[in-house]
Amino acid sequence: MGLHESDADKLIQVLHELVDRGNSVVVIEHHMSLIRQADWIIEMGPGGGEDGRRVIAQGTPQQLKANPNSVIKPYL
Repeated sequence: MGLHESDADKLIQVLHELVDRGNSVVVIEHHMSLIRQADWIIEMGPGGGEDGRRVIAQGTPQQLKANPNSVIKPYL
């Protein structure tokens, strides 16, 4: 069970306010609405557990869309 969409929207608003105030924010998340808002994404994988310990893609959402190693690119 994840965040309800309205809760995700509230969290996104708070995170943007923190960044607008000059803060850096690091979020570990699977919710695509939150991931799409990121300035920089570090994608771990290629799976979970032992298979999830490597960086398989990183960059802006636009860069991940073009990265052949990204698993999440179709959802961005």
